[in-house]
Amino acid sequence: MATGDILEQVGQLIDRWQFSERAKSIQSSIIREILKDSSKSGVINLAGGLPAPELFPLDKIRQACDRVLQKYGPESLQYSLTTGVPLLKQFLANRISTIGFDFSPDAIQITNGSQQGLDIVGRVFIEPGSVVLTEEPTYLGAIQAFSFYSARFVSVRTDESGMLPDDLEMKIKEHRPVFIYLVPNFQNPSGITMSKSRREAVVALSKKHDIPIVDDNPYGELRYSGQPVPSLKVMGGQNVIQLGTFSKIISPGLRIGWIAADKEFIGMCEKMKQGLDLHTTTFSQYVVYEFAKDGALEEHIEVIKEAYGRRRDIMIDALRRYFTDGTTWTEPEGGLFLWVKLPEGISASDLLPLALKAGLAYVPGKYFFSQKPDDTTLRLNFCNATEENIVEGIKRLAAVVKAKV
Repeated sequence: MATGDILEQVGQLIDRWQFSERAKSIQSSIIREILKDSSKSGVINLAGGLPAPELFPLDKIRQACDRVLQKYGPESLQYSLTTGVPLLKQFLANRISTIGFDFSPDAIQITNGSQQGLDIVGRVFIEPGSVVLTEEPTYLGAIQAFSFYSARFVSVRTDESGMLPDDLEMKIKEHRPVFIYLVPNFQNPSGITMSKSRREAVVALSKKHDIPIVDDNPYGELRYSGQPVPSLKVMGGQNVIQLGTFSKIISPGLRIGWIAADKEFIGMCEKMKQGLDLHTTTFSQYVVYEFAKDGALEEHIEVIKEAYGRRRDIMIDALRRYFTDGTTWTEPEGGLFLWVKLPEGISASDLLPLALKAGLAYVPGKYFFSQKPDDTTLRLNFCNATEENIVEGIKRLAAVVKAKV
């Protein structure tokens, strides 16, 4: 069924039943809509935040499933604690502690992916009109999650090193936000990484004004070049609420993420999650634990880092070869994405139907701005496509852009 037909049916239903204003105002994810088009035969998908399916550790996940049923039996198929399976929480606490922060399993809430973590954070903090400070641009999924609770977004000026501290402090004073939302490592969508000095400045302002930081960190372990930067959680301690996930480093289909914060905040998260889904899938939690506990996770991360780093280099090389002057892009040190800025006057959203017709899907950048969208930008995923398709996809994109110049 076409998207237009679905929207027409939804409109008819709204006329008949008394939906909430929130339900009527919520927008579909543009990325999910683009993915429908990108699934058509012959379309190279550089749009979604999908990891490479051919790299999923199928054999070891299968073995982990068998061990779960053998070791935990009916317990793995039963209801479990709202905050999560204790074995998995202890494993996560140990991993977080190894990066320089002494962490307790009681300070972890297991979630259905980090996207549910965003929803829980929104439930805890946001009243209609509450201000959330974001980078410029920022993660579309966070805009969606917080918009459901009627947040008001204020973007902070951002350059290749992250948020500008002077602008951040000015907007803290002016708007008194409920929190600062950041993706500091290989940011989605831009690919940039916040520098150590900027992290120190942001943490200092957070403590000075007693404003929490929400550190969304799904990509932090996917570094392919450059030097590691200390995490905001290590720097900021209790002022930082960190979201993590296994979606990018094992599999998104398992839907296992977490919130790492102080124990009192986790207590609030637990109450919020009880009203959402009682608990995250017990079986998946045990599968992740059994897969990860004996070193297989670290081995798998090294495998995907090698593959994704090579694909990043291939995409950057293709951009250099096929694009004319006037187009620029980021060259991220890790993560899944890079950010392209087209020549002035070319609309990435207007270009998208032509790109899809030419067999290429991307995400227009304007959807990643909480204020003042820049429609000359777009996001590309370099991890999901094969090396050959990356080169062909960039050739197709370049041809469509050149036709518009």
